[in-house]
Amino acid sequence: MKTVNFNLPTKIQAGNGVFSETGAYLQGTVKGKRIFIVTDPGIEQVGFVAKLEQILKIEGFETKVFNQVKPNPKDADCIVGGKAALDFRADAILAIGGGSVIDSAKAIAIISSHGGSPQDYAGRDNVPDGVAPLIVIPTTAGTGAEVTRSSVITDTNRKIKFTIKAVQIAPILAIVDPELTYKLPPHLTASTGMDALVHAIEAYTCKLSNPIADGLALQAMKHIYPYLRRAVKNGEDQEARYNMMIGSTVAGMAFSHADVASVHCMAEAIGGLYDTPHGVANSMFLPYIVEYNAEAEIEKHATIARTIGIAKDSDPDQAAANLLVKEMKKLAEDISIPPFMSLSEVKEEDFDYLAESAYNNGSTPSNAREINKENYLQLFQKAYLDN
Repeated sequence: MKTVNFNLPTKIQAGNGVFSETGAYLQGTVKGKRIFIVTDPGIEQVGFVAKLEQILKIEGFETKVFNQVKPNPKDADCIVGGKAALDFRADAILAIGGGSVIDSAKAIAIISSHGGSPQDYAGRDNVPDGVAPLIVIPTTAGTGAEVTRSSVITDTNRKIKFTIKAVQIAPILAIVDPELTYKLPPHLTASTGMDALVHAIEAYTCKLSNPIADGLALQAMKHIYPYLRRAVKNGEDQEARYNMMIGSTVAGMAFSHADVASVHCMAEAIGGLYDTPHGVANSMFLPYIVEYNAEAEIEKHATIARTIGIAKDSDPDQAAANLLVKEMKKLAEDISIPPFMSLSEVKEEDFDYLAESAYNNGSTPSNAREINKENYLQLFQKAYLDN
């Protein structure tokens, strides 16, 4: 009988075309007119940032753009961004981009308000009040970071990832427009879409699951799974893009009120060491953790299989769970997720370090099935050899 705490401080504006109304949404939401925009060169190149600045200018806002975000956001870049936002005297931070941009913006909001480095605020509830307000416009259907209270940053000296978790960095407004994903290339659609599916599956199966998060997670799966292959095949499939975007946001609500688990632990280990994009890393390990965990949570894994329509209600739980394991592997293959071995930087002699890093991740205790360093080592080896 779990005690459930559900706090979603983020107002969500979702639907096709809502991006064009960003300026109007900010009126009354932000005190002041100075908006510090956080993005990356790719988003700037496709024209979203210039259009955003025009939209905000019409409503009387002044903007400054920080475009130095890299994949697997780096601590040093967040410090530079935080100082730039402080120098600009930003009234609010606005992130437009994928998960790396949004996580960077959260750290930048803290640093612009309180100084220091991202490491100073690592862990749970180590962020003081008074953080600059954050508005988020996601451009991928993957991370769900627009509705979470966490930021994952890379420590560039130690080559590990760490997490800041605090309600103070939850965005005050998320503008969720599926149309911003239409031009996303197939490989990014695939990896970010699998990332969203991982969030839903881990939120539902982890030890910190709860009835509210469970409902959100199952609903997210219904939006994501039937449409992922379609979105990869045809990026302008409006129905697929809409469902993927909504599913990603709902999955973000689910895992932020439960937790992620060992898929993320393994993904963050290789992301820290090799700088592997997070969505790709999650995608590589999902089938192996589903297979590992199904033994411990057979009923929940069977429920997932029935929810996404690959098993019948009449199928025994074990048979349904087996179908889920097979389908997760097939899904990854169908949307061309690269195998772990295909990463040129991967070395088998690193596996012991990776296993140690995964085991020390704060979400390891949340995994559905007990898992230790040796288990992680075996899973890295299995993912590497299974091609």
